[in-house]
Order: sequence, then C-alpha cells, then structure tokens
Amino acid sequence: MENNAPGALLESLTAYDPDLHENQYLVYFIIEREIANTSMSMLFSISPENGKLYALKTFDHEIEKEFLFHIEARDSGVPPLSSNVTVHIIIVDQNDNTPVIVSPWRAHGSVVEEKIPRSTDKGSLVSKVIAIDGDSVLNSRITYQFLQVTDATLFSLDQYNGEIRTMRMFSYRDPRLQRLVVVAKDNGEPALSATVTIKLSTVETAVKAYSDMTEVPLEYDIFSDLNLYLVIGLGSVSFLLLITILVTIVLKCQKPMSSKAAPPCRNSVVSERNSFADSTLVSNDAYWYSMFLAETRKGKLVVRQPAPKGSRYIVSSLPRSTGLTETSGSAPSTLQALDREQQAVHNLILTAVDGGTPSRTGTASITVRVLDTNDNAPQFDKEHYTIKIMENSPIGSLVLKPNATDLDDGSNAEIEYMYSLYTSEMTQNTFNVNPHTGEITVKGVLNYEDFKLYDMEVIATDKGVPALSGQCKVTVVVEDMNDNHPGISIKSFQSPVKENIEVDTVIAVVSVSDKDSGDNGVVDIRIPENMPFKLRESSDNYFELVVSEPLDREKVPEYDITFTVTDRGSPPLSDNETMTLELLDVNDNVPQFPQSFYTIRVMENNAPGALLDSLTAYDPDLHENQYLVYFIIEREIANTSMSMLFSISPENGKLYALKTFDHEIEKEFLFHIEARDSGVPPLSSNVTVHIIIVDQNDNTPVIVSPWRAHGSVVEEKIPRSTDKGSLVSKVIAIDGDSVLNSRITYQFLQVTDATLFSLDQYNGEIRTMRMFSYRDPRLQRLVVVAKDNGEPALSATVTIKLSTVETAVKAYSDMTEVPLEYDIFSDLNLYLVIGLGSVSFLLLITILVTIVLKCQKPKSSKAAPPCRNSVVSERNSFADSTLVSNDAYWYSMFLAETRKGKLVVRQPAPKGSRYIVSSLPRSTGLTETSGSAPSTLQSGRDELRK
Repeated sequence: MENNAPGALLESLTAYDPDLHENQYLVYFIIEREIANTSMSMLFSISPENGKLYALKTFDHEIEKEFLFHIEARDSGVPPLSSNVTVHIIIVDQNDNTPVIVSPWRAHGSVVEEKIPRSTDKGSLVSKVIAIDGDSVLNSRITYQFLQVTDATLFSLDQYNGEIRTMRMFSYRDPRLQRLVVVAKDNGEPALSATVTIKLSTVETAVKAYSDMTEVPLEYDIFSDLNLYLVIGLGSVSFLLLITILVTIVLKCQKPMSSKAAPPCRNSVVSERNSFADSTLVSNDAYWYSMFLAETRKGKLVVRQPAPKGSRYIVSSLPRSTGLTETSGSAPSTLQALDREQQAVHNLILTAVDGGTPSRTGTASITVRVLDTNDNAPQFDKEHYTIKIMENSPIGSLVLKPNATDLDDGSNAEIEYMYSLYTSEMTQNTFNVNPHTGEITVKGVLNYEDFKLYDMEVIATDKGVPALSGQCKVTVVVEDMNDNHPGISIKSFQSPVKENIEVDTVIAVVSVSDKDSGDNGVVDIRIPENMPFKLRESSDNYFELVVSEPLDREKVPEYDITFTVTDRGSPPLSDNETMTLELLDVNDNVPQFPQSFYTIRVMENNAPGALLDSLTAYDPDLHENQYLVYFIIEREIANTSMSMLFSISPENGKLYALKTFDHEIEKEFLFHIEARDSGVPPLSSNVTVHIIIVDQNDNTPVIVSPWRAHGSVVEEKIPRSTDKGSLVSKVIAIDGDSVLNSRITYQFLQVTDATLFSLDQYNGEIRTMRMFSYRDPRLQRLVVVAKDNGEPALSATVTIKLSTVETAVKAYSDMTEVPLEYDIFSDLNLYLVIGLGSVSFLLLITILVTIVLKCQKPKSSKAAPPCRNSVVSERNSFADSTLVSNDAYWYSMFLAETRKGKLVVRQPAPKGSRYIVSSLPRSTGLTETSGSAPSTLQSGRDELRK
C-alpha cells in the first residue's frame, strides 16, 4: 500500500539448503539494479540472516507503481553456491489525491465569471466542469453535484460529465446574477472533493450581435415602432432646445440704449470720502512704483510720509531682525624651553602701543632660529632582533639590517655600527657588520649540525661631542636544511597469489630510513590510493603490505605497487621502489548481462519466427568458466507458457517470436532469461525481459455520440431563436489504438452553410456562429469526419440532419408567467426614454429663464452706472500718507492690480462729490525723479478741472 511507513516489513523470503553445517548457512542480498539512477538497495533492504524484506522509504503510487528486482541466497560452503528469485513489488493505490478542477479554469480560490444571454433556450449548455484525479482505478472516478445554486429550477448538472444546462428559459423574475457552486467528488474511501464557484451574469447582448451579423426580417427586427417614436421625439425636443438657446443668445447680445451721463472709466473706483491728500501716489514716478512693487512682493509695506516744507522725504522699511557683533579676548601663553627637534624656527610679531588719545601703534617682525646640540642618542627600532637563516647560506647573504635613528642634526646625527665586547669571536668570524649601514651579512659557513644559535650585540654611536650611543641584541637561529634522501628496503614479497585471497593477508614487508634529524629525518611511506592494499606499521621504520579489499582478477589481473618514501624536510626529498603482484583466476564471477532490464519493442502484426533481440551475457572468468548457456525461465500467462510464445538460442542468446501479436489483445510480456557458465560449480544469473507490443494504426475510429444505427443519419432539432455560440451537438469518437494513433480530430466534410456553424477540431463541439435569419433553410445537413493521428490516418463520418423549429417562444410562455412586452421593452427603450426626458427638462428650464430675463424692467438712473470691476467706498476720511499701511482693503486691492501690471491712482474730486480711483493701463508713462527724493505729487484737483 502506498504511503507506507519507512522500515515496514514487506515479506519474509526464506530459501532452503539440504546440506549440513556451514554449507547450509545462507546469506541473502539484493542483486543491484538501478532505476532512474536509484539503486534497489536505496529503496529496499533484506536481512542477510533471515531474508526479511523491508521498505526503506515511503512509496507513492502516482510516481512509482511497481518494482522488479532479484534476491540471491548464497550458502557458506567452499566454493559457495547460490540461487536467486525475482521479486515484483506492486504499489497499491490509496485515495490520497484531491480532484483538481481544470475547467473552467480560475486562479486559486477565485470565482469564475461567465456571461449568458437572457434569451437562452431550455436545454442550452451553460458551462462544463472538468476535474481530474491523480489516483487510479475507482479512486479517480469523478461525480459532480450542486453544492449551492441560486435557483434549483433553472439549472441542471450532469453528475457524470459535469455539463450545466438550463432547465427552462429566463423570466423577468430571475435575478441577473446567478451563483452556482459545483462540487467534484471522487469515488475513494473516504471520498475527497474540490469545489468551483461559477458566477453567471445574464446579458442582453445577443440581439445586438445578431442584428449586426444578419439581415433580420420584420419578425426578428428588434428596432420596433416604439423605438422609432422615441428616437423621433428625442430629436424634435433636442432641435427645439437648440433653437431656444440661439434665440436667447441673440437677445442678450443686443446693444442697450445710450445714456446721457458719461460712464466712468473701466476699472474705476468711486469713493465717498470727504477729504483726501493732495496726491496719494505720483503716477509719473516710475522709480517709486517699481520699488513699491518689489517691496510688496517681499511681503513688506513701504510708507512714504511728507516731511516739513523744504526738507527731504523719508522712505523707511522695517528690517526683519538686527544682529550684534560680540568680541572676546584671550590670555597670554606661558613660555617654554626651546627644542629644535620640535620647532626649529620661531616667527614673532612685536607691537608697540603709546598711551596717547587716540593711541598709536607700531609693529616689528622677529625670526628666531634654534641651533642643534647633541642631546639625542641613536635609538634602534627594536631592542632585540631574532632572525632565522638556513644552513649553507651563501657568503655575503644579508641576515639583518637594523635601523638606528638620531634626531639631532649634522654630525650629531651621523651613526657608526660595531660589535660590542660581549660578542664572541666565533660570531664575529661568522657574521660581518657594515659600520656605515649596519647590515649584518654571512661571513663564514653556516652548519646546523655544528652550531644552531648565534647571539651578538650591535652598538650604534653618533659623531657628536660628547658622542652618544645605543645598542641592540641580535639572535640568529640556524635552521636545518634537508640534504639527505630517505631510503627503502623490501624485506619479503610473495607473487603470484589467488584472486580470492583473504583480506588482511600480508603480501610484503619493507623498512625505511633517513640520515637527517628532526622533521628532515622523519620518513613517510605511501602507496597509490586506488589499490586494494594498505600499509600497516609493525615496528619502528618497518611496514607490512596487506590486502585491504577483495581482489578481482577480472578487473585487474596484476598490480604494479610503487612504494614512495618522503621525508618532512623543506623542500622534502623522496625515493620509490616498485614491485609487481600477479593474480590467479578462480570461478567467482557469475555471467553478467550488459543491462539489468531489457525492454524490447515489437510492432504488432509481426511475422512468426521474427528475431526480436540478441541477449548476450559476458563472463569475465577464463577458459571453461566463461562458456555460457542461455534458456528461458518458464512462466505461464493465461495458461500459456513463455516457451510457446518466445524462443532463445542456447549458444548466442538470440530471442525469437513464435507467433503474431496483437496490441489490442496482448500489450506486453514479462519473463526472465538465465545465462549459466560451465565452471565448477556452475554460476548463473538472469535478466528480466519486458516485451512491449507497439501499436499500429489498424483500428478505424468509431463514433459513439451522437449514436445512430450503422449507416443511418442522425436527426436533431434546434430552435431558430438560438443565440450565437450555442452548443448544437457534440461528436465523440473513440479509437481502439493507443497513444498518437488514438488522437481524434474533427472536421466538416460537408455543411449546408459554412457561416452558420463552427466545429471544434479537438472536442467535436458544434456551435452556432450567428443567429438564424429568415434566409437560412429550415433543414441543415452537416457531415463530420473524425480522423485519427496514425500513418496512414483512418477516419469515420457521421451525418447530422438539423431541423430548426419555432417552439421556443411557446414553450417559454407555457413555463413562465411572463408578459410578451418583456422582450420588447429592452435596455435600448430605457435609454431613449431617459434621454428624451432629460432634453425636455432642459428645454423647459431654458424657456423659463428666457421669460424671466425678458420680463425684468431696467432701473432708471441719472448717474451713469459704474463700469465692471468698480468699487464704491463710503469712507469719510483718508490719511495724508500716499498709501495707508493700515488700510487692508486698499493695500490688497493695490497688490492685486499691480500683479496684473496696472497702477491704481486715487484722485480727489471737488468738495462734496465722490472721489474716483481709477486704474491706469500699462501703457501709461510715469515720471521718474532723480536722487533719493520722493517723486512730486500731482494734484488731483487740477486733473478734475481739466
């Protein structure tokens, strides 16, 4: 059963051996065979003592349905004898796969939205739910049911093929949105299921599509008299509305009667003030105007005030903030001692200040240069140097260059290097010190075996007065050089040996040596890693060569074993010695087939005695151990022995067919062929042969739907009001062949009107491409051919005779209480009524507004009415300033006018009259004043007199 627990016991495979003692002790193991790069030992395990077979993993029937392998039982005699058995593991299916809905397709968890015409007839196909199940046999059989449905009387669901069809026509009471929840359930125990939600929207688009595609007769014309009257009414009212609007525009554009009083200038402002300054703003002063404009844009207000007669005008602007500068003093620094190494030159500035009022000062520059004294002794980078050098280094080789530094200048900084009195004479003879650079070089021969360590003391002295010196210690460590090769000696060796020699048997004894010391005297010995031997240390510098793995002469008849010895010096030195080991043959190899599993494809309808394949095994043994004999292991299938179906040549393994096979009756055969050698005792092995009968395209497709007697014509009826895209019929054909040969495609062989019907070449569905018109004949003849994919292709045909009937409306009226006017008053009628009502309402409003405007009487006035954008002010007083900073109204008005590029000028009128403030256009020139004095104010009274 699939989904088994890992390690589950499958079966106990026990063999019997009638021998005694060790000859009857059996060991079981699986003969290795790989399937999809997976070894059988990774899938199954057998106990070598009792033959219990275990599963090592959890199996899945949908991935692995069966396994075929061999188990061998071998006794412990000398030589050992064995036999094997074929094990066929069948994975039994469980209902562990939930059905998957593939049609209608939708994203995970989403709702399928589909549209259907409201005029759909009874029995029309709405949708088809298709689900698949990964299980097999009974567990994969799917049935369909409604889980939820908005109206159970409106739709039906076929529980076997998942087709959703209408049980009646739609009525005006049916909602436009229908929600269907379909559950697809398999036949397992327990049953698993999947659901799909279909959201159906009923639309009124079928009629429009039909009218666009066909010339519709009067009885099918949806553009009825009601629609015509509505269109005429809508056009008439729209025309009246247009005429009314034009008349209104003409009346409003007539010029009014001229008035005696002259109107004031455009954009004038009338003021009721009783007093005003002589001039509020000089219109000819371009400088002040531009300055005022710039200041107002910065968010400030400039106020100009007149000064007493004869004095200058003052223009003031309040700044945003005032900053003050803060000063600070510092105390004099404390004098320090001079140090040339820190600062060699000092630059001073001397300032003299007298006590007068005001005080007078004078300065002088002073440069102080500090001279050097020998107050710094030479110093080395390190107090102690440790240097390693190889023995036998050439004379003159640099050992160390100690670095001494003196911070003084001139002769005080010149340094000489020498050995101190504490340095031995041998060291001074071995190493030399350069008195100028301090470099220490090799002077004599270095020998690690003679002397390994040298200590010396180096002094650095300057040339100052008095002289100062510094010293450091240097330790030179001589390292050993690997100058002696290791040696190897073979003490014992035996050859040839049998290939079945036991593991850990000693083949040879060797010894190693090296004259060097330390790591240079340590010797490592090795042999090539890809050999079934290993070295085992028996005592100091003595090693044994033993067998580490079973030997096989058929793989390697002899071995060239190279012993390599290497010391651990730097660089390492090595030596090697090679010996040859020969192996003697024993009958320890069973015959081997090139493949562990043969799959042979045989074309059906083959000739009896045809050669199928040559199954040749190979035995790597020599002489009589490699002579093979082939035979078929008997097995009966349906009371028929394999030897009655197939034959194999015992000398060369050629396999023949003894009869003609038919794929539709016998699709495959599974049996074993054994190859046995002529050794003593004889060894054998077998191989599994899988014969697959390959299909030929020898079966003609058979049409099963729509069913009809042989050679007869299928007659079906369809309403003439069927919408575009409706399912008319579905042709289903089956083919007894398999794979590509059984793939069916459908085509029209004959059709009365090719523009009326379409045929899906894959599923055989016949659908309407448009609605029926009065020109279409009532009888339609369709000849459909179902063709397979074989070579050559075979086919079958079916003739469908379609009769169009006028029963759809009657059946609809009998089933539902729906008035006939429902289909007449469509959405088009509704839009026309809404449009007509809207235009009529606009016409009525326009007429009423025109009447009201015409009936108003104009008011008589002696004074001319003010022009557009005029402002009347009732103020009684005005400030003397040219622009009052507290007058928010005039300031904002001035700002708005200046942004438009105009200048507002306020001028006084005669006493008792209203003041007029008018705006000047851009072209008005302004008089520019010189200097910083304000512009001259012009009197408004003079302008009024003029």
